[in-house]
Amino acid sequence: MSRRTQLAPAQQVAPSVGRLGDDTVNFYLVDHPDGLVLIDAGLPGHLGQLQEHLTRSGRSMSDIRAVLLTHGHLDHTGLVTATQQAGADIWIHEADAAILADGPRSSMRHAKPERSMLPYLLRRPAAISGPLHLARMGGFSGKPVHGVRTFHGDHRLDELPGRPQAIELPGHTQGTVAYHFPTLGALFTGDALVTREDMTGHTGPSLVSRSFTHDSATALASLDRLAELPMALLLPGHGAPFTDGPQAAATQARHTGRH
Repeated sequence: MSRRTQLAPAQQVAPSVGRLGDDTVNFYLVDHPDGLVLIDAGLPGHLGQLQEHLTRSGRSMSDIRAVLLTHGHLDHTGLVTATQQAGADIWIHEADAAILADGPRSSMRHAKPERSMLPYLLRRPAAISGPLHLARMGGFSGKPVHGVRTFHGDHRLDELPGRPQAIELPGHTQGTVAYHFPTLGALFTGDALVTREDMTGHTGPSLVSRSFTHDSATALASLDRLAELPMALLLPGHGAPFTDGPQAAATQARHTGRH
Protein backbone atom coordinates (compact mmCIF):
# COMPACT_ATOMS: atom_id res chain seq x y z
CA MET A 1 0.00 0.00 0.00
CA SER A 2 1.42 3.39 -0.98
CA ARG A 3 1.83 6.38 1.27
CA ARG A 4 -1.27 7.89 -0.28
CA THR A 5 -3.42 4.94 0.71
CA GLN A 6 -2.14 4.63 4.28
CA LEU A 7 -5.16 5.78 6.24
CA ALA A 8 -4.53 7.60 9.49
CA PRO A 9 -7.12 7.68 12.28
CA ALA A 10 -9.75 10.39 12.11
CA GLN A 11 -8.50 13.83 13.17
CA GLN A 12 -10.66 15.97 15.44
CA VAL A 13 -10.78 19.34 13.69
CA ALA A 14 -13.48 20.94 15.85
CA PRO A 15 -15.58 19.96 18.84
CA SER A 16 -17.78 17.07 17.66
CA VAL A 17 -16.24 17.03 14.15
CA GLY A 18 -13.86 14.33 12.92
CA ARG A 19 -11.96 14.59 9.63
CA LEU A 20 -11.59 11.30 7.75
CA GLY A 21 -10.10 10.34 4.41
CA ASP A 22 -6.46 10.80 3.43
CA ASP A 23 -4.08 13.41 2.09
CA THR A 24 -6.13 13.74 -1.10
CA VAL A 25 -9.80 13.47 -0.06
CA ASN A 26 -11.62 14.69 3.06
CA PHE A 27 -14.96 13.72 4.49
CA TYR A 28 -16.29 14.48 7.96
CA LEU A 29 -18.30 12.92 10.78
CA VAL A 30 -20.39 15.22 12.96
CA ASP A 31 -21.05 13.68 16.38
CA HIS A 32 -24.08 15.64 17.54
CA PRO A 33 -26.01 14.71 20.72
CA ASP A 34 -29.01 13.93 18.51
CA GLY A 35 -27.06 11.58 16.23
CA LEU A 36 -24.25 11.17 13.72
CA VAL A 37 -24.13 12.96 10.37
CA LEU A 38 -21.58 12.27 7.65
CA ILE A 39 -20.60 15.15 5.39
CA ASP A 40 -19.62 13.64 2.06
CA ALA A 41 -18.69 9.98 1.79
CA GLY A 42 -15.11 9.67 0.57
CA LEU A 43 -14.00 6.71 -1.53
CA PRO A 44 -14.89 3.01 -1.20
CA GLY A 45 -11.41 2.32 0.17
CA HIS A 46 -12.21 4.52 3.19
CA LEU A 47 -14.82 2.11 4.55
CA GLY A 48 -12.48 0.36 6.98
CA GLN A 49 -11.24 3.68 8.34
CA LEU A 50 -14.80 4.85 9.02
CA GLN A 51 -15.79 1.55 10.63
CA GLU A 52 -12.72 1.57 12.86
CA HIS A 53 -13.40 5.15 13.94
CA LEU A 54 -16.99 4.29 14.82
CA THR A 55 -15.96 1.17 16.72
CA ARG A 56 -13.46 3.11 18.83
CA SER A 57 -16.25 5.42 19.95
CA GLY A 58 -18.68 2.59 20.65
CA ARG A 59 -20.74 3.25 17.54
CA SER A 60 -21.52 1.43 14.32
CA MET A 61 -22.57 2.29 10.77
CA SER A 62 -26.21 2.04 11.82
CA ASP A 63 -25.72 5.07 14.10
CA ILE A 64 -25.19 7.37 11.09
CA ARG A 65 -28.54 9.08 10.58
CA ALA A 66 -27.74 10.93 7.37
CA VAL A 67 -25.10 11.55 4.74
CA LEU A 68 -25.04 15.10 3.35
CA LEU A 69 -23.37 15.23 -0.06
CA THR A 70 -21.85 18.51 -1.19
CA HIS A 71 -22.03 17.26 -4.81
CA GLY A 72 -22.10 14.07 -6.84
CA HIS A 73 -18.47 13.42 -7.79
CA LEU A 74 -17.12 9.95 -7.11
CA ASP A 75 -14.50 11.04 -4.55
CA HIS A 76 -17.34 12.33 -2.35
CA THR A 77 -19.84 9.49 -2.77
CA GLY A 78 -17.81 6.29 -2.34
CA LEU A 79 -19.46 5.13 0.90
CA VAL A 80 -23.02 6.10 -0.02
CA THR A 81 -24.12 2.53 -0.70
CA ALA A 82 -22.64 1.17 2.53
CA THR A 83 -24.15 3.92 4.68
CA GLN A 84 -27.51 3.70 2.96
CA GLN A 85 -27.62 -0.06 3.49
CA ALA A 86 -26.89 0.56 7.17
CA GLY A 87 -29.93 2.83 7.42
CA ALA A 88 -28.71 6.37 6.68
CA ASP A 89 -30.68 8.81 4.58
CA ILE A 90 -28.67 10.22 1.67
CA TRP A 91 -29.17 13.91 0.88
CA ILE A 92 -28.05 15.70 -2.29
CA HIS A 93 -29.12 18.77 -4.25
CA GLU A 94 -31.62 17.76 -6.91
CA ALA A 95 -29.35 19.05 -9.70
CA ASP A 96 -26.74 16.38 -8.88
CA ALA A 97 -29.12 13.52 -8.05
CA ALA A 98 -28.85 12.12 -11.59
CA ILE A 99 -25.12 11.49 -11.06
CA LEU A 100 -25.93 9.13 -8.20
CA ALA A 101 -28.76 7.48 -10.10
CA ASP A 102 -26.60 6.80 -13.15
CA GLY A 103 -23.40 5.81 -11.30
CA PRO A 104 -20.18 7.67 -10.43
CA ARG A 105 -18.75 7.82 -13.93
CA SER A 106 -21.82 9.68 -15.18
CA SER A 107 -20.52 13.00 -13.83
CA MET A 108 -18.63 13.42 -17.11
CA ARG A 109 -22.03 13.45 -18.80
CA HIS A 110 -24.06 15.39 -16.25
CA ALA A 111 -21.34 17.88 -15.25
CA LYS A 112 -18.73 17.80 -18.01
CA PRO A 113 -15.51 19.60 -16.98
CA GLU A 114 -14.49 22.69 -18.92
CA ARG A 115 -11.02 21.46 -19.81
CA SER A 116 -9.12 18.24 -20.39
CA MET A 117 -6.61 17.04 -17.80
CA LEU A 118 -3.90 16.86 -20.47
CA PRO A 119 -2.63 20.48 -20.22
CA TYR A 120 -2.33 20.13 -16.45
CA LEU A 121 -0.47 16.83 -16.70
CA LEU A 122 1.93 18.27 -19.27
CA ARG A 123 2.75 21.17 -16.95
CA ARG A 124 2.79 19.08 -13.77
CA PRO A 125 3.21 15.34 -14.42
CA ALA A 126 3.00 14.58 -10.68
CA ALA A 127 -0.69 15.51 -10.87
CA ILE A 128 -1.44 12.07 -12.32
CA SER A 129 -1.08 10.68 -8.80
CA GLY A 130 -4.48 12.14 -7.90
CA PRO A 131 -6.58 10.26 -10.48
CA LEU A 132 -4.50 7.13 -9.88
CA HIS A 133 -5.26 7.38 -6.17
CA LEU A 134 -8.99 7.57 -6.87
CA ALA A 135 -8.73 4.43 -8.97
CA ARG A 136 -6.72 2.53 -6.34
CA MET A 137 -9.29 3.43 -3.70
CA GLY A 138 -12.16 2.06 -5.78
CA GLY A 139 -13.56 5.38 -6.94
CA PHE A 140 -14.63 4.04 -10.33
CA SER A 141 -16.28 0.91 -8.92
CA GLY A 142 -19.37 2.54 -7.42
CA LYS A 143 -22.85 1.45 -8.38
CA PRO A 144 -25.94 3.58 -9.09
CA VAL A 145 -27.72 4.77 -5.96
CA HIS A 146 -31.48 5.27 -5.72
CA GLY A 147 -33.89 6.29 -2.99
CA VAL A 148 -31.99 9.45 -2.04
CA ARG A 149 -33.52 12.58 -0.60
CA THR A 150 -33.20 15.81 -2.56
CA PHE A 151 -33.74 19.52 -2.07
CA HIS A 152 -33.46 22.66 -4.17
CA GLY A 153 -32.47 26.18 -3.27
CA ASP A 154 -30.97 27.02 0.07
CA HIS A 155 -32.56 24.57 2.46
CA ARG A 156 -32.43 24.08 6.22
CA LEU A 157 -32.57 20.44 7.21
CA ASP A 158 -34.50 20.88 10.44
CA GLU A 159 -35.04 17.16 10.91
CA LEU A 160 -31.32 16.40 11.15
CA PRO A 161 -28.94 16.75 14.11
CA GLY A 162 -27.55 20.29 14.27
CA ARG A 163 -30.21 21.63 11.85
CA PRO A 164 -27.67 22.20 9.06
CA GLN A 165 -28.29 24.78 6.35
CA ALA A 166 -27.59 23.75 2.75
CA ILE A 167 -26.30 26.72 0.74
CA GLU A 168 -26.23 26.63 -3.07
CA LEU A 169 -22.76 27.34 -4.48
CA PRO A 170 -23.02 26.07 -8.06
CA GLY A 171 -20.20 25.91 -10.56
CA HIS A 172 -18.03 22.95 -9.65
CA THR A 173 -21.16 20.98 -10.48
CA GLN A 174 -24.65 22.33 -11.04
CA GLY A 175 -25.77 21.03 -7.64
CA THR A 176 -22.74 21.94 -5.51
CA VAL A 177 -23.64 23.10 -2.01
CA ALA A 178 -22.00 23.88 1.29
CA TYR A 179 -23.44 22.87 4.67
CA HIS A 180 -23.39 25.30 7.58
CA PHE A 181 -23.83 24.01 11.13
CA PRO A 182 -24.41 27.23 13.11
CA THR A 183 -24.22 25.57 16.53
CA LEU A 184 -20.81 24.09 15.67
CA GLY A 185 -19.42 27.16 13.93
CA ALA A 186 -18.48 24.90 11.01
CA LEU A 187 -18.96 25.34 7.27
CA PHE A 188 -18.36 22.30 5.06
CA THR A 189 -17.49 23.65 1.62
CA GLY A 190 -16.94 20.44 -0.35
CA ASP A 191 -15.38 21.48 -3.65
CA ALA A 192 -16.98 24.92 -3.85
CA LEU A 193 -13.75 26.07 -2.19
CA VAL A 194 -10.74 23.91 -1.39
CA THR A 195 -7.38 24.55 0.27
CA ARG A 196 -5.42 22.03 -1.79
CA GLU A 197 -5.61 21.65 -5.55
CA ASP A 198 -3.62 18.65 -6.77
CA MET A 199 -3.81 19.34 -10.50
CA THR A 200 -2.02 22.67 -10.08
CA GLY A 201 -0.17 22.00 -6.83
CA HIS A 202 -1.73 25.10 -5.25
CA THR A 203 -2.28 25.27 -1.48
CA GLY A 204 -4.57 27.77 0.18
CA PRO A 205 -8.16 28.75 -0.61
CA SER A 206 -8.99 28.29 -4.29
CA LEU A 207 -11.43 26.88 -6.79
CA VAL A 208 -10.91 23.39 -8.13
CA SER A 209 -9.12 23.32 -11.50
CA ARG A 210 -11.19 23.57 -14.65
CA SER A 211 -10.30 19.94 -15.46
CA PHE A 212 -12.75 18.94 -12.71
CA THR A 213 -15.10 21.95 -12.75
CA HIS A 214 -18.21 22.20 -14.88
CA ASP A 215 -18.59 26.00 -14.99
CA SER A 216 -15.69 27.97 -13.55
CA ALA A 217 -17.29 31.38 -14.13
CA THR A 218 -20.29 30.34 -12.04
CA ALA A 219 -17.99 28.81 -9.42
CA LEU A 220 -16.14 32.12 -9.20
CA ALA A 221 -19.42 34.02 -8.82
CA SER A 222 -20.47 31.64 -6.03
CA LEU A 223 -17.57 32.96 -3.96
CA ASP A 224 -19.63 36.14 -3.49
CA ARG A 225 -22.30 34.09 -1.70
CA LEU A 226 -19.65 32.29 0.33
CA ALA A 227 -18.15 35.61 1.48
CA GLU A 228 -21.50 36.68 2.94
CA LEU A 229 -21.78 33.71 5.29
CA PRO A 230 -21.19 34.06 9.04
CA MET A 231 -17.75 33.54 10.54
CA ALA A 232 -17.06 29.81 10.71
CA LEU A 233 -14.34 27.21 10.45
CA LEU A 234 -14.13 26.15 6.79
CA LEU A 235 -13.78 22.42 6.24
CA PRO A 236 -13.12 21.70 2.54
CA GLY A 237 -13.31 18.54 0.49
CA HIS A 238 -9.59 18.77 -0.23
CA GLY A 239 -6.93 20.35 1.96
CA ALA A 240 -6.58 21.59 5.52
CA PRO A 241 -9.20 23.47 7.54
CA PHE A 242 -9.22 27.24 7.07
CA THR A 243 -9.66 29.23 10.26
CA ASP A 244 -9.98 32.83 9.02
CA GLY A 245 -13.58 32.56 7.88
CA PRO A 246 -15.59 32.62 4.65
CA GLN A 247 -14.83 36.22 3.64
CA ALA A 248 -11.05 35.79 3.84
CA ALA A 249 -11.25 32.42 2.07
CA ALA A 250 -13.35 33.86 -0.76
CA THR A 251 -10.99 36.82 -1.16
CA GLN A 252 -7.97 34.54 -1.48
CA ALA A 253 -9.77 32.23 -3.90
CA ARG A 254 -10.83 35.16 -6.09
CA HIS A 255 -7.22 36.34 -6.19
CA THR A 256 -6.12 32.88 -7.36
CA GLY A 257 -8.93 32.91 -9.92
CA ARG A 258 -9.76 30.17 -12.39
CA HIS A 259 -7.03 27.72 -13.26
